[in-house]
Amino acid sequence: MNTFSISSIAAEVGGEVDRDADAPITGVGGLREAQPGDLSFLANPKYAGYLEQTKASAVLVARDLEGAAPCPLIRVDNPDAAFAQVATHFIAPPPAYAPGIHPTAAIADDVVVGANVYIGPQCVVEAGAQIDQGTRLVAQVFVGAGAHIGADNLIYPHVTIREGCRTGARVIVHSSSVIGSDGFGYSVDAEGVRTKIPQLGIVEIGDDVEIGAAVAIDRARFGRTVIGRGVKIDNLCQIAHNVVIGDHSVIVSQVGISGSAVIGKHVILAGQAGVAGHLVVGDGVIAEGRSGITKDVPAKTVVYGFPAAPRAQAARLHAQIQRLPKLKEKIARLEARIEALEQTP
Repeated sequence: MNTFSISSIAAEVGGEVDRDADAPITGVGGLREAQPGDLSFLANPKYAGYLEQTKASAVLVARDLEGAAPCPLIRVDNPDAAFAQVATHFIAPPPAYAPGIHPTAAIADDVVVGANVYIGPQCVVEAGAQIDQGTRLVAQVFVGAGAHIGADNLIYPHVTIREGCRTGARVIVHSSSVIGSDGFGYSVDAEGVRTKIPQLGIVEIGDDVEIGAAVAIDRARFGRTVIGRGVKIDNLCQIAHNVVIGDHSVIVSQVGISGSAVIGKHVILAGQAGVAGHLVVGDGVIAEGRSGITKDVPAKTVVYGFPAAPRAQAARLHAQIQRLPKLKEKIARLEARIEALEQTP
């Protein structure tokens, strides 16, 4: 068990302690779950009410936080980031994968494998593929013909990276995701019969990308589907063929992006947002949860609703919709009065 004093933790994260800093910290926990000896944090004001009841021995908070707490507070610039930094001292390190190829892995003869690569049980790597140095394929990973997996990737079990696709360095892909599945493209004849259009392109993923579980990223019809540097994709997202996602954007769970849409840099698409095909979403856009984007969105706009509109406009519209039942009742009363007046001799 690692033990740190509150004062040493404060020094590590550049924080200031508001009282006695000698109590030992032996673990971490949320405000509600923390026990004596634990360090906790308050990053979202929504949870400020739990601060007064916490059993934690110390809490990381913003420098300007007001309010009482039963334990010492460590005031920092960013409680979330500071907690993430300190938590690593109390959490078991992730599994280490010693370099090597498991005897049950099926590796084509011409695959290029870099130094210090780990290829785990029942992985399949097809002809012409390349696995760069330091990458770990944990187990039952499929790498298609001619695919190129960059350096220091961490690919979890049951991931499929189809033929010709490429990843950059330090990419993490979580279980059951599929990179390079066929784009959803069909021609339709006069009788409504659909014929599959060959999907000839690839998926290209930049450096420092993390892809959640059960994400589908379709290969391009031709050319590339592009996931830019530093992009973070949550679980259960669908990214269609020829989509381009700019650097450092965030795609939250259950987002769907239709074919050939272009998502700018530093964009946030919140949970269950949807983007129609062939649209451009500008740099810095924030689409709030369940927004349905049906037309281009200018840079640095916050949108909400369906069809998605600028936040202030959408809020006004939503407020008016909530008034409709009362307006309906008012109109009914007015109609009754008019009818009564018309019947008066």
